[in-house]
Amino acid sequence: MNFEFVYKICNKSEWLAAEKSGKFFGTKKDIEDGYIHFSSEAQVKRTLTKYFHKQKDLILLKIETIKLDNLVWEQVSDGNVFPHLYSRFDIKNVSNKYEITLNSDGSHTLPLEY
Repeated sequence: MNFEFVYKICNKSEWLAAEKSGKFFGTKKDIEDGYIHFSSEAQVKRTLTKYFHKQKDLILLKIETIKLDNLVWEQVSDGNVFPHLYSRFDIKNVSNKYEITLNSDGSHTLPLEY
C-alpha cells in the first residue's frame, strides 16, 4: 500500500468552499462522523462505487500524507484499513485534483492516472 498520498472524493461545491476559506473542513458526512474519510489509491474505485453512485459534480483530491496532522489508519467493520483525518487540512496540501465523470448508468469514470 502506498502511504505517500490519500484521496478524498467530494462534490464541487464543497471544494469551492474549501478554496474560498483555504481549509477543507470535510463533507457533511465527515463532520457528522467527526473525521475526514479518505481512501488509499487502491480503495478509490470501491469508495466511489459504494458511496457515490449516481452523484454528479464530483472531484477527486490527491493529498500528501506527510503534511497531515492527526491522520490515523483505522480498521473498519469489513476488516479493511482506511485513512481518517481527525482535523481539517490546508488546501495547499492538495497536490492535484481531478474531475470525476458521471456515466449514464450512474457509475463513474476516473482519470487514467491519479
